[in-house]
Amino acid sequence: MPMPMEASCLPPRSDFGPVGFDLPAGACDTHAHVIGADPARHPLIADRSYTPAPAPEPAYLAMLDGLGLQRGVLVQVSTYGTDNRCMLETLRRHPGRLCGVAVVDQDCRYAELEALHRAGVRGLRINTLLRGGIGYDQIEALADRIAPLGWHLEFLVHARDLPALLPRLQRLPVPGVVDHMGALHPVTGLEDGGLDALCLLMRDHGWWAKLSGAYRLGLAPDRLQDSTPLARRLVEAAPDRVLWGSDWPHVNLHRDMPDTAALLGLLAHWVPDAALRRRILADNPGRLYWAA
Repeated sequence: MPMPMEASCLPPRSDFGPVGFDLPAGACDTHAHVIGADPARHPLIADRSYTPAPAPEPAYLAMLDGLGLQRGVLVQVSTYGTDNRCMLETLRRHPGRLCGVAVVDQDCRYAELEALHRAGVRGLRINTLLRGGIGYDQIEALADRIAPLGWHLEFLVHARDLPALLPRLQRLPVPGVVDHMGALHPVTGLEDGGLDALCLLMRDHGWWAKLSGAYRLGLAPDRLQDSTPLARRLVEAAPDRVLWGSDWPHVNLHRDMPDTAALLGLLAHWVPDAALRRRILADNPGRLYWAA
């Protein structure tokens, strides 16, 4: 049953504080969303988990430019379901600078996938945490369809699901990318079998993890640096398979909207070494998104 319409989430902040370190050439935000300002043109699905505020293309590009990020990856937001048009319109206007991760179901024709590839899409999203997503039941079918394109599957899931799924995940013909540090709590999650499973997939099966969404992991807004041990565990597991994402425009929040520059600044605490930060911000996304 469709959920009752709620008040829109907070809009993203338009002001940015200092990042705190120099960004490398080619720095990339690998996780953000665009949300059109005209609901008649880009309607939200009825059965959704939240109602986002508009976050259109100009505001997204202003965020990238304001932080000094030269490239970006847009991820299809759950409130559009499998209607990727808003994201695709933005990708097509910025070839070379932007790539994307779409949401389709297993009935999507291969010709449609090829069209998505030409627009800059490089992966498909699996989402079990919010309504509007595609679940675990379709991962094998989707992986088989996208393997010839050199894409990946992106997972918005809780890492606690991974141990039971390992036999299936290890057989997939494409790598996976796990959003938001596996939604693990930065303290209790360090002993979670899900973290061990994620590190195993990264080390031995070519998977990736996004250092993103620290403010979604159960920390107080002024304690986001407490995410450092979790982030470092992922970096130590496979430093060449870690990415950074802003999670702009920080949807599904009704209070404590974060400063996106401060979220990028966390990377200096997670990864003090500038050469390793360059790999995470520039080299790693270059291999995953722009080499395909």
